[in-house]
Amino acid sequence: MATLSPEERAALRDSVSRLMADHSAEADVRRVMETESGYDLALWRKLAEMGVVGLMVEEAYGGAGAGPVELELVMEEAGAALLCSPLLSTGVLAAELLRALGDEDAKARLLPGIADGTTIAAVAITGSTGQWTPEAVAVTAVEADGGWRLDGVADYVLQAQNAAVILVLANAPDGFAVFEVDCEGLDIEPLPTFDHTLRLAKVAFARAPGRRLNAVAPVWDAVKQTLNLALIALAGEQAGGARRCLEFTVDYAKSRIQFGRAIGSFQAIKHMAADLLLESESAISAARDAAARLAENADDADAAISLAAFACAEAFTTVTANSIQMHGGVAFTWAHPAHLYLRRARADAQLFGASSVWRERYIQHLEA
Repeated sequence: MATLSPEERAALRDSVSRLMADHSAEADVRRVMETESGYDLALWRKLAEMGVVGLMVEEAYGGAGAGPVELELVMEEAGAALLCSPLLSTGVLAAELLRALGDEDAKARLLPGIADGTTIAAVAITGSTGQWTPEAVAVTAVEADGGWRLDGVADYVLQAQNAAVILVLANAPDGFAVFEVDCEGLDIEPLPTFDHTLRLAKVAFARAPGRRLNAVAPVWDAVKQTLNLALIALAGEQAGGARRCLEFTVDYAKSRIQFGRAIGSFQAIKHMAADLLLESESAISAARDAAARLAENADDADAAISLAAFACAEAFTTVTANSIQMHGGVAFTWAHPAHLYLRRARADAQLFGASSVWRERYIQHLEA
């Protein structure tokens, strides 16, 4: 992976921040999230041109070849702006799974399109239990008709309704395998989501043809590596969202006058703001530390990722919920941005498993 200097990382983050300010303001988010696709194609192309979509794609295939540290910083800005896009599904999950599997033919076939934004890819891992464990894989594959056929159901698949191709983890006769499946003709059922910026789907496979990908390492190890990177990306999004929510809440407390004084001068509001600052800064620290440890292949990287997974989820939820309390009745309405951040926080907290699961895994790492 390419190593960016601190100056290059700062420039990348600043560029993404400016792009979000120009094209992912609150009005843009509200407009885009109610469209069928749930993302702005023009903004998606700009992200691809900037190298964000292909951030984790190797340079040989048109990407930036960056690492977890750069991804986390970009996702902080995406989370702060409530970006509506297939970035997590395509630029993180699909790109990393292809890299981790190491099938050179598949990488040459799919990664250039992912990097330039022309290919939307999804990854199907878990079944209806949504546990993201080996036992939760609910798709099976058998050899038939000179190829492979897939049966079963994959659930909670990010961006499946927008994807051209799905990388499907399935139980094959010789163990886990990943299959490249064309989305045309698949039974893809969009799922209702609490967060209107999120696109999830249930995908049913009935003797669906799939191309088996070669793996240079155990398949579940590649899947775990992919999920680790996705958790860091999600933690960055949560940390960025919490930071932005805190910022506009403090601004409101400074400007809202009650009983002849700014409400930010009241002791109770000061205490709440201080608590939220602690939550926000702790989330940023946890997300960045996990990214750094994964980039270094540190022995305690799994523990750091588990810590970030539950700490950032809980911090984002706490900050958004208390932001609404500090705003008063106005933030309970759908028209207020705090409401949008609360929905994103609640959805993110369940996306790859509840925070209680990751807290338990963190404790297991400590005990080990």
